[in-house]
Amino acid sequence: MKNMLKLLSLFLMGFIACGQPAENSTINVDNNEEFIWNPENFADKKIIRYQMPGFEKLSLDQKKLVYYLTQAGLAGRDITYDQNYRHNLAVRSAIDKIVATLRDKKSGPEWEAFMLFAKNVWFSSGIHHHYSNDKFIPGFSKAYLEGLLKEADAHLSDEIITVLFEPNVDGQKINQAAKDLVLESAVNFYDPDITQAEVEAYFAGQKKKFEGKNYELGLNSKLVRAADGTIKEEVYHLNGLYGAAIKEIIFWLEKATTVAENEMQKKALELLIEYYTTGNPETWMKYNIAWVSATEGDIDYINSFIEVYNDPMGYTGTYESIVQIKDFEASARMEKVAANAQWFEDNAPFLPEHKKDSVIGISYKVVVVAGESGDASPSTPIGVNLPNNNIIRARYGSKSVSLGNIINAYNMAEGPGMLKEFAHDEEEVKLAAEHGELAAKILTALHEVVGHASGKLEDGIGMPAETLKNYASPLEEARADLVGLYFLMDPKLIELGLVETLDVGKAAYDSYIRNGLMLQLRRIEPGKNIQQAHMRNRQMVSSWVYEKGLDEKVIEKVTRDGKSYYDIKDYNKLRDLFGQLLREVQRVKSQGDYEAGMALIENYGVVVDKDMHQEVLARSEKLNIPPYGGFINPRLLPQTDKDGNITDVKVEYPSDFVDQMLEYGEKYNFLSR
Repeated sequence: MKNMLKLLSLFLMGFIACGQPAENSTINVDNNEEFIWNPENFADKKIIRYQMPGFEKLSLDQKKLVYYLTQAGLAGRDITYDQNYRHNLAVRSAIDKIVATLRDKKSGPEWEAFMLFAKNVWFSSGIHHHYSNDKFIPGFSKAYLEGLLKEADAHLSDEIITVLFEPNVDGQKINQAAKDLVLESAVNFYDPDITQAEVEAYFAGQKKKFEGKNYELGLNSKLVRAADGTIKEEVYHLNGLYGAAIKEIIFWLEKATTVAENEMQKKALELLIEYYTTGNPETWMKYNIAWVSATEGDIDYINSFIEVYNDPMGYTGTYESIVQIKDFEASARMEKVAANAQWFEDNAPFLPEHKKDSVIGISYKVVVVAGESGDASPSTPIGVNLPNNNIIRARYGSKSVSLGNIINAYNMAEGPGMLKEFAHDEEEVKLAAEHGELAAKILTALHEVVGHASGKLEDGIGMPAETLKNYASPLEEARADLVGLYFLMDPKLIELGLVETLDVGKAAYDSYIRNGLMLQLRRIEPGKNIQQAHMRNRQMVSSWVYEKGLDEKVIEKVTRDGKSYYDIKDYNKLRDLFGQLLREVQRVKSQGDYEAGMALIENYGVVVDKDMHQEVLARSEKLNIPPYGGFINPRLLPQTDKDGNITDVKVEYPSDFVDQMLEYGEKYNFLSR
């Protein structure tokens, strides 16, 4: 059901070998100027730029469509900030004004600390880390901030200033370890005094009210406490919550309908406009059916309240936008995966009653990203599979895309240091060098096209958000990963011409275990356990197969010169273990077995090995390679005639992260004015 592969950027990083450019590497572009892929690093983040090859070959109407959809996406940027935390827009407005007013006048350690805080907030769309969910703690004093506010004529309330400087006040955006997941999470999908029990009771009532409708309940709303103490929904729509931003989104979507490539695409856009206008969940269903059926054309998009990872209860979707142009050459090979989806379903190690009789409507494309916003920016997925509604997927199919130019930009910005440091031996390094890039692409395809589209629920079983609750997201990501891992060592891939050797699968297995048991720990602060869904998934899968294979030494932990490594001794036995776990995770989803799902995640995916964590942090620190990457978007510039008609759209590639954040804050601040 879920789709975002943000953690796969770490998986890709484990594949980068000696032949790839190092950080700050450059490449020549058409104007003979050097293109700098990685212009800046700060804290635990690297800033990357991406290119849009082929945009110039689009027709004028296609260029207009891309431009309008990109503007629609950026129009909703404020929404994500507010969804992440109730004070984020006020904080960002103050930061924007301070930086715009004072950055040419200020210097010194406290100003540098303030700029670091500002960049962290921009990168994460709020005051909490985009991945760990921990609140950023300022490296400057309260008095210094108050001085900056006064000098820039900006304002923050005493309450907000207290929040910024008190670590335990709203300290985690999402607290998966909390006794009350709602009350102890700072995310702004619920009024601060609403409890988990109240949310569960409210949606239980909604489920009865809409029984048989298969709506994604709560996807576009905030739960608030009414004056009489009851709980009600404030729906995101034109005349409701976030209406000012939604009005602007609709404006650009309406322009997009005028240059739609075909009637199906236009119909989907019109339904999306209707959904934004009314907030009606039935319209959302109709839109998703129309959108997934609109497979013709070279331009596509994702735009709305979609992924529920940021909601500790798994109901409400965070706003996001990705605008895509088909990469024809790269898509041709990957479409073979979609064309053979039924074979993969028939040969998956699921229980027979959990297999789909007919896998329909799956499409897979490699795309060139033209612009991203909201929850997809600056930190972005590299693969997407939608829609999330299981009923729509079963009846109408799904769309899967791999963000080809994003993957390429990651590759161009990375260096070989991490692989050399953590790979067990030269054979592992060689496998990564020869097959790593293809392995990552095939795993992405299998994860998105086959993984999320596979399997079925037993009759009478509710949606995973209802049955598996806060464990639904990590279990779904584990299920999709396991589908990919299981089939990566299948000779069918050679038969289909997707790979020439199963060494591609071996390279993927090496990287997955290396990342799941070691490398991803770089993203966790000392003393913390794992909160993020993708990371819980990856550690759970890796820890489970490692433990189950101990007797037969399927994976051996090796200590050499005081450093730890994991060496896969039997790839075929490891594949069998992946298959066993896949069967169990599918059973858990198909039967809604909450207790079994909780046991898998809690026993294998949450607790961090403190000794290994300390070792990984120490070894990584010497390499100076930030674990997270985020992107500066290209700038699309419409060219007009004397009457204001668009005659062309040009592309610029900004290189300064701060400049782009200030530009966006000025042009797209529809909720923070």
